[in-house]
Amino acid sequence: PDVIIEAQFDDNDAEHGQDHLQDTLTDDIKKLALDTSEKGKAAGVTDVHRGKQDDGPKVNDPRLLPDEFLQRTAKVVYILEKKHSRAATGFIKLLTDRNSELFKRCAMFSPVDHRVPRVYVPLADCPSDFVTKPETYSQMLFICRIMDWKEDSNFASGQLCKSLGQAGEIEPESEGILTEYGVDFSDFSPEVLECLPQNLPWVISPGELAKRRDLR
Repeated sequence: PDVIIEAQFDDNDAEHGQDHLQDTLTDDIKKLALDTSEKGKAAGVTDVHRGKQDDGPKVNDPRLLPDEFLQRTAKVVYILEKKHSRAATGFIKLLTDRNSELFKRCAMFSPVDHRVPRVYVPLADCPSDFVTKPETYSQMLFICRIMDWKEDSNFASGQLCKSLGQAGEIEPESEGILTEYGVDFSDFSPEVLECLPQNLPWVISPGELAKRRDLR
């Protein structure tokens, strides 16, 4: 229903040459333009005799409708590049249905970023006393990495990577943001540090500090 076929050609037409195809296409476009124009005039004449109670144009051909009555639609046909790191910061909690088999195997991970889906994580990845004391971890931030998301499931599946710490504190929150965006914040290796000049004074002199604006 979201595709309108304006013209259709058989591959056998290619045997008659490219010129024949171009002429045929040109003729069909002219016919389509004339047909649309005539319908537009007819619709315009009809609108004159309509009462003021009409809310808008009522035509069968959507090409005759004004832009404000149209809703553009599209379909994703290919994922060119996966930009998201598949890592998210959030909280873990027990599933609501305690009698289900899933309750014995998985916990629910709720991301802080609501654009990321909720994730089933194995209980084996959770702290050992999480099932008996879930309230202890209600404000504890965790990093989860999404591994899969099946078409017939409302929730993705993933693995808990690490515990960050208490929510609201600067260090856990900062580490969570850096991990989500794939920023490598580990210390520089000795090989990298050896590339720097070794005989420079890596301290700003008092005279240089006096000429600078301190933004620390």
